Amino acid sequence: MEFGECSSGSNSSSNEVWAKLVPSDSRYSDVEIRSNEMVICSEITSSSLEKHDWCKITRNSDQSSATMQNKSSNTILVDETTVQNEDDVVINCGSEIIPGPARQGYLSYRFKLMPRESFTRWLKVCIDAEHAKCSICLNVWHDVVTVAPCLHNFCNGCFSEWLRRSQERHASVLCPQCRAVVQFVGRNHFLRNIEEDVLQADSSLKRSDEEITLLDSYASIKSNLVIQTGKKHRRKRPGPILDAENEVADFPCPQCGNSFNYLFINHIIFWNTGTFGRKIVCTEFNGFQCNQNTIHLQCQACGGMMPSRVDIGVPQHCLFVHFLYSTILSIKSVKVGVEAKRKLQNINDLLGLGCDRVFCGAYWHAQGVSRSDSHSICNHENFEPISERAVFRIPFLAHEKNRHEQDITERCIGQMGKTLQDVISDWIGKLSNREIDRNRMPLNHAEMITVGTHVCNDCYEKLISFLLYWFRISMPKYLLPPEAANREDCWYGYACRTQHHNEDHARKRNHVCRPTRGNHA
Repeated sequence: MEFGECSSGSNSSSNEVWAKLVPSDSRYSDVEIRSNEMVICSEITSSSLEKHDWCKITRNSDQSSATMQNKSSNTILVDETTVQNEDDVVINCGSEIIPGPARQGYLSYRFKLMPRESFTRWLKVCIDAEHAKCSICLNVWHDVVTVAPCLHNFCNGCFSEWLRRSQERHASVLCPQCRAVVQFVGRNHFLRNIEEDVLQADSSLKRSDEEITLLDSYASIKSNLVIQTGKKHRRKRPGPILDAENEVADFPCPQCGNSFNYLFINHIIFWNTGTFGRKIVCTEFNGFQCNQNTIHLQCQACGGMMPSRVDIGVPQHCLFVHFLYSTILSIKSVKVGVEAKRKLQNINDLLGLGCDRVFCGAYWHAQGVSRSDSHSICNHENFEPISERAVFRIPFLAHEKNRHEQDITERCIGQMGKTLQDVISDWIGKLSNREIDRNRMPLNHAEMITVGTHVCNDCYEKLISFLLYWFRISMPKYLLPPEAANREDCWYGYACRTQHHNEDHARKRNHVCRPTRGNHA
């Protein structure tokens, strides 16, 4: 095999093969490239075994592309672009190179970058286990949450109990570690990975199953939670604390109100030492009213607040699955011990699927509450079951944002005499019948999704994009527009990165296909 000649001044970084020119005709050998700069000497025509110097390939600094310079007297074709003598062009993995002015009579080579295992580096970070401990229970975090703005970390169960007691007794929730006022708390998935690594490295730091079960039973923080605070008002004599006319407009949760000897206004605790006699907002719906222990969720769409209620069968988080709540209710109705509680916690962990964001429309609709000046309720269309949704345009996310592929899909649907909604309805049916492989579905717990699953607008667009991928790859080529049917598949398929910054490549290669090269193959 001819390896080529290194030009003068070239610097060989190693003896490893970092790229190859792979001939389309298997009778010829691959041209291995070992130097950062190499003159290629190989066969150029299919009618002769004679080898010629015809180009120079230089490795680029990004190590994911190269520059090819034409060293022959002929024109060279690179991805159907002509390169004259001494001109150069950037080539990427998968670029087609023909060492002549036309396909006929000349060999075709593919430029292939080799996997870079030798360049992979693992960063080892030493962490003192003391820095991964909750300052409340003094153990390594379990289901770690982070509070803001101070950014201290605690076990979910520990801080949930601290939050509950603080809201019972004080106007503000203070950080257990630094005593700063807490305005926000959320689960920290990055630190949860560290928590697991610490426990894996030192099993002596693990808690017993009973401790974990108890801690999980206290945990109430399932999504990001805004904690609004203010001054605690005490009055020397009975009377309304604030003018009801002015304050009703700021009431964010319709089910908070005059009960249990306090009033929540804008989720600030005002204590009641007498009777709020003049104007009481009706705050009880379907037999439920918030109390001082109620945890609230903030809607991602309208910013309004609602009580967190996981046992009533009404969706509050994106990708709610109905049968989970019935399972929870059946477990709660049986007087069993630790094992049942553990199962209950496992089910609770699955309640937030997909993006797990909070939306209030479905909850307030079920409670019979409509939007008014006194409280915010998001549009019901922001959060609906898949079966009740409609689609009128191809999502921007479809086909990895490749507008050429989106245009082809739109034309295919038009040629079939169907609407986009018709196609999506058909494929939702296939999804329900388990006719589609869900591995690539970009939603968490994809196997549990049904037509009755509530999803937000963003997750619905991801689902539509997933179904359009299956619509395209299952379509026979003869139904595609002629210019689309004649394209070659990109080696990297839907995972190709070049399609995002090279319009020519995005148009000339089919990217609605499975990868045959790279990490996704």
